[in-house]
Amino acid sequence: MPYTTVHPAQGATRLVAVVLHGGRETSTAPTTAWQMSVLRMMPFAWALRSAGARRGLAVWRVRYRLRGWNGPEASPVADAEQVLEQVRLAYGIDVPVVMIGHSMGGRTALRAAGHPNVRGVAALAPWLPKGEPVEQLRDRRLLLAHGSDDRTTSPRATHYYAERAREITRDVRVVDVPGENHALLRNPGYWHDLSSDFVLSFLPGGE
Repeated sequence: MPYTTVHPAQGATRLVAVVLHGGRETSTAPTTAWQMSVLRMMPFAWALRSAGARRGLAVWRVRYRLRGWNGPEASPVADAEQVLEQVRLAYGIDVPVVMIGHSMGGRTALRAAGHPNVRGVAALAPWLPKGEPVEQLRDRRLLLAHGSDDRTTSPRATHYYAERAREITRDVRVVDVPGENHALLRNPGYWHDLSSDFVLSFLPGGE
């Protein structure tokens, strides 16, 4: 089972954010709580909790079992799908879910977006190799954000993916962040606010 840290909503849960970290292209080594890719997403979870807990937002931060994507195994996707089922069992079919992922986590979130509870995905500096599927994105809202100085994953690939995704869903927003690199650390507050605003826009009633 993947590892999860849950920040519950205050009162009734009206919306769930699932936060997904990055990783490596190939590795069957287990993740640990102290790996940088894991730690990078902690402030995102805290920002979401601070912005949304009183409004009914629960935040689930995921740690995969393995560090790597691992080719056709797509190891983190199975973990994300398990967590989405746990969320569904915990809150029911009618509570919407938004996923936020960085790098490999962005790819994972987009791959898992076909789950019936998922309404949207924020993919930050996503790793999107050519040929990534988009059919699962129908009726989902997407935020794809990439720094112009990213040398680890490709901003151009993100734009190409967005063009393909628009053939499936019209609600695709692409944000180019000048001067930012892959780690999202030059202006972290911007990224936290960007993802939190996107997630909270899914609150029932558009609050």
